[in-house]
Amino acid sequence: MRLRKQELGDRNLVGSRVEAVRKQKGMKQKELLAQLQVNGVDMNASGLSKLEGQIRFVTDVELVALADILEVSVDYLLGREN
Repeated sequence: MRLRKQELGDRNLVGSRVEAVRKQKGMKQKELLAQLQVNGVDMNASGLSKLEGQIRFVTDVELVALADILEVSVDYLLGREN
């Protein structure tokens, strides 16, 4: 497992939760990227890494797709529910 080279950013609220849920489900970034592609979201490995590291913004389309794929609510990803 590689460690994050950069400190967490402040460009989104969801990155740390996306990463935590993905890891809880035993899902690799490649698997999440494949599911995003199936759901019409074109993202590469660098983009997902930056999203999880909170150093890139997240679009509303990406947010909804991530919530659906990870089987959590958008409110959960936004930190509005536990």
